[in-house]
Amino acid sequence: MLSIALYITLALVVMALLMNLYRLTVGPDLPDRVLALDTMYVNSIALIVLLGLWLNSKTYFESALLIAMLGFISTVAVCKYILRGDIIE
Repeated sequence: MLSIALYITLALVVMALLMNLYRLTVGPDLPDRVLALDTMYVNSIALIVLLGLWLNSKTYFESALLIAMLGFISTVAVCKYILRGDIIE
């Protein structure tokens, strides 16, 4: 039963990643593309957590936390660049 739920969830997350990739390439302006990239980080974290559940390993959860921290910092840096024109004040 759990394996069926994992397969369905995996298919839905991959579909969400494909929709984010479409918004990243076709997005009407730069803030939409930044938001699509940030959402892709969240979906990739979900994929890594699903892989950790499927393989029953704790290492994948630690890597998901690392990617979450990097995704947050990069989103903040890109937003500062969009608003101010430079990252370092």
